[in-house]
Amino acid sequence: MTTQITIAVTIFIIVYGVIISEKIHRTTIALVGSMLLIALGVISQEKAIQHIDFNTIGLLTGMMLIVGITAQTGLFRYLAIWSAKKVNANPIKLFFALSILTAILSGFLDNVTTVLLTVPVTISITRQLKINPIPYLIAQIFASNIGGTATLIGDPPNIMIGSAVKEFTFLSFINNLTGISAIILIVTLSIMSILYGSKMRTTMDMRRKLLELDETNELHNIPLLKSCLAVLALTIFLFTTHQYFHLESGTVALLGASLLLLISTKNSEHSLEHIFGKVEWVSLFFFIGLFILVGGLVETGVITFLAQKSLEITAGNLTATSFLILWVSAIASAFIDNIPFVATMIPLIKDLGNLGLTNLDPLWWSLSLGACLGGNGTIIGASANIIVAGIAAQEGYHISFTDYLRIGFPLMLISIILSSIYIYLRYLM
Repeated sequence: MTTQITIAVTIFIIVYGVIISEKIHRTTIALVGSMLLIALGVISQEKAIQHIDFNTIGLLTGMMLIVGITAQTGLFRYLAIWSAKKVNANPIKLFFALSILTAILSGFLDNVTTVLLTVPVTISITRQLKINPIPYLIAQIFASNIGGTATLIGDPPNIMIGSAVKEFTFLSFINNLTGISAIILIVTLSIMSILYGSKMRTTMDMRRKLLELDETNELHNIPLLKSCLAVLALTIFLFTTHQYFHLESGTVALLGASLLLLISTKNSEHSLEHIFGKVEWVSLFFFIGLFILVGGLVETGVITFLAQKSLEITAGNLTATSFLILWVSAIASAFIDNIPFVATMIPLIKDLGNLGLTNLDPLWWSLSLGACLGGNGTIIGASANIIVAGIAAQEGYHISFTDYLRIGFPLMLISIILSSIYIYLRYLM
């Protein structure tokens, strides 16, 4: 067993290190590491499959398909231009409108998908107004991660927590996280508007040109749009009530996706291939490799050992344990991908319950807030951050690591301080 523990920990650390270094793509190294665990006998193939959370995989796949089909209708570009016109193309008001729109969309769509849809539109609008888009883009990074914190399906850590804790429903996440997420979003945007206000100025002539745009021209295939809206409404309804129908969230997402596939593709193989081409298979296989890697730590007893040490540090005190998880999650997620971190923490928190802590709710919500909000700390803290920086670079706007760090890390710390106050007042008093 000692040899197996050594192999499991060594492979996990090496994979983690390579992910941080970005020398090899994270999906490639995660799959290599997970297959080595099986090949070296640390974990059997049957056990490895049992550790793959297919509910999370199904939820992500289903939502990617729904968003991919809906994007074909031009709905997201319509919403961006509509929101800009609603604030009379005022740069400061536009800053808030686009950020809030991003946050709302991120609550119901994957963060990466949201920024892929909204960032190109933001750059287009700011170009028309001749405004530097970087403050808007940084705000959208924050908004996507904060908005994703608010719901079960908004951010991968929440999807993973919701899948691991069966009593947590869609409404549980809204009830426990939406309020504090809204407060953090308002505080964050307010501070950014003060810091960047002087850079968000344009002329009346530029504003007039934007206001002359007709957002309805962005909409295509109205029958499909109506179908997408109906299926989205049904999917969100089932998310909020799935416990009454005894349906897992992954089933709900795949049900919605299946309905839209039936409506949109019919007998066209080309359309089907196009839609499935929009699914981020690379990310999904990263999840699979990661679940197996963490499964190796679970099977060798490493997770139980870490849980015992955590209890020793905090002396089993619920308040101290909650704050430890919140702050460690936030700092770690600012520099490393929060997905492997959360995958490691989930079985650890479960083991804390087995070792004596009876009320785990503060720990789960601390993990969610820390992992989701911590991603705002650096430009590599979350997948959405990297996507935004990449799109900006392609369009000629460079967001450097240090420039982002100066604004991102302090604002992330403020959000975690607010989260600490919230966790204490709501769950620990």
